[in-house]
Amino acid sequence: MQKFHVATLGCKINQYESEAIAEAWRARGYAEAEGPDGADVLLVNSCAVTGRAVSDLRATVRRLRQQNPGARIVVTGCAAQVLEAELAAMPEVDAVVPQSRKAGLLAGPFGPYAPAAPAAAFPPFRIAAFRRARAVVKVQDGCSHRCTYCIVPLTRGKSVSRDPDDVLAEARRLLDAGYRELVLSGVNLRQYGRDLPDGLDFWDLLARLEKTLAPEWAGRARLRLSSVEPGQLDARALDVLGGSRLVAPHLHLSLQSGDEDVLRRMGRGHYRPAQVLDFLRQLRASWPRLGLGADLLTGFPGETAEQFANTYGFCRELPLTYAHVFPFSPRPGTPAADWPDALPKAERTSRAARLRGLAEAKKRAFRKDLAGLPRLAVLLESADAEGGQGTCEFYAPCVVRGAVPGVGGLVGVRPEGLEGGKVLCRVLPEGL
Repeated sequence: MQKFHVATLGCKINQYESEAIAEAWRARGYAEAEGPDGADVLLVNSCAVTGRAVSDLRATVRRLRQQNPGARIVVTGCAAQVLEAELAAMPEVDAVVPQSRKAGLLAGPFGPYAPAAPAAAFPPFRIAAFRRARAVVKVQDGCSHRCTYCIVPLTRGKSVSRDPDDVLAEARRLLDAGYRELVLSGVNLRQYGRDLPDGLDFWDLLARLEKTLAPEWAGRARLRLSSVEPGQLDARALDVLGGSRLVAPHLHLSLQSGDEDVLRRMGRGHYRPAQVLDFLRQLRASWPRLGLGADLLTGFPGETAEQFANTYGFCRELPLTYAHVFPFSPRPGTPAADWPDALPKAERTSRAARLRGLAEAKKRAFRKDLAGLPRLAVLLESADAEGGQGTCEFYAPCVVRGAVPGVGGLVGVRPEGLEGGKVLCRVLPEGL
């Protein structure tokens, strides 16, 4: 029996697609090796969102070849879409399958791989299980917006939406299989539904999931949203989130900047920072406490010291509980890559470090606040005889002491303090 191993780089969408491919290969009689050294085929699912992601890909391929000189190495994903020739020229690589043809891998690891699917079709990936405690449900792919710095439209194409019936069926399938937290993920959830005939948007999809699943699963399982666009934080969002019994009180926003002029140069002039603050103030009526993450991009071409100060001040006002901060990385084929007013790398890095410092201070303060709450609900991601570790509804890491139901279980806990920066908790005898 031939064996395979999958190495996944990048986002939750890649994690989902890797799982779908692995399930398809197992169904075709291939076995999954415990590690790369025991595999006949090594699949690398790549990312291209930053220059660092591409460097990580190359290092991963070289490491895998050293670990297993005789295996067939297949590279797929976003980097394979925009760097196909360069990757194919690597002596360690046996085959390159661009993102547009990734679904062809469902037929097996050795090819020939199917041609690219129609641009308007949602890729036919599906899963019945997930290798992590928190399962991902992919609802949207691609992006039609074309931010001036972003390579994603070149790697994944135009926005396509998954049929809501398919989303609901997969959510039910995963809940029935024992998963107690599902992450609704997409490349740009703001564009969900624009290609569907009935005119649904993402909030309509979420409301439908709530109506169908909450009667059985409220209090026993939860939904979590992946990154959402500030431009979709409207009155409908307030209504759906405020009335939900399933959605975890946590948002991750693709903010990028807190300066309006920089946002316009980024191609993101469809929202203003003040609108985000106003939405969050209104959301407090339903979610008096929430986990709030953000993606932030510093040192964008032409960003002045004053404009960066505006972003820093905006983030200081935000109730952030963590942030993913990236210095600008020019991506080939994007407009901003060729702009003449690029900032020195040292300045981009320095600004990113300042924002990370602010986010770190806010994160520590938030976790200290959580440590004083009477109870939390933790999804267990590891477990042993003494307890386990996991993530609470506010997307903060927790250490749990006491008898736990095992990995993937959702357990009610009482916070008792902090341990190593995580919230230290004890299992409540009454459960959730």
